[in-house]
Amino acid sequence: MAEKGRNFVLVVEDDMDIRNLLTRFLSQQGYAVASAMTAAEVLAVLAGRTPDIVLLDLMLPQESGHAICRLIRERSVAPIIMVTALADVRDRIAGLDLGADDYVSKPFDLGELAARIRAVLRRPSGNAAAVTHEPKHGYSFGNWTFVPEKRALYSTEGIRMTLTGAETDLLLLLWNHARELLSRQRIIELLYNMPGAVEERTIDLLVSRLRRKLAHGGRQLELLRTVRGDGYVFDPGPAASHKGAADR
Repeated sequence: MAEKGRNFVLVVEDDMDIRNLLTRFLSQQGYAVASAMTAAEVLAVLAGRTPDIVLLDLMLPQESGHAICRLIRERSVAPIIMVTALADVRDRIAGLDLGADDYVSKPFDLGELAARIRAVLRRPSGNAAAVTHEPKHGYSFGNWTFVPEKRALYSTEGIRMTLTGAETDLLLLLWNHARELLSRQRIIELLYNMPGAVEERTIDLLVSRLRRKLAHGGRQLELLRTVRGDGYVFDPGPAASHKGAADR
């Protein structure tokens, strides 16, 4: 059982040596740690306490890491860092598409892994970033109303699009810097409070994931534009506003 008051890390890893290494190291770093290697064990942990962050191996013996990533994301908005020996970028993209927040490659340096965990935990959650707003308030742009407190987009056609924590944070950041050209490194600094916390490719994939969700409401290309070689610009349009969102 994870100790209350400490950040709780769930390690999903089938290699006993790596699992023991991570458990021992993270405990020494001051984290409460639980481990699992199957979907059933992950569900048992989630039933007891929601982790603050998950380290997820993609190569597991029974269920794939991608399947467990989907299972976790259906039940929790806890940040997920994939830990993988897979060299194919398509496997990493698939994990990020399912809602993972970052990845590290095996073999990994424990110091780098600790830094990535700290960076993700420092990143404000959608709730923390929106504490100055009333819970029922949202941001209206295009065909969407964005409600950070609910981590969701509501379209004028009645579509509710659920966002991950990383997607919520990114969209709130883009709103707060509307019509500004933001480089990938600047986005990393603003999201994680630390330059180089994640790779620039992670930001590209996160933007791509957010674009696909915005596409359900139309005008996604105009809303979030790529400036080749420089970064991204979010343009909510002239009708954008911060207003009270209807109860959903």
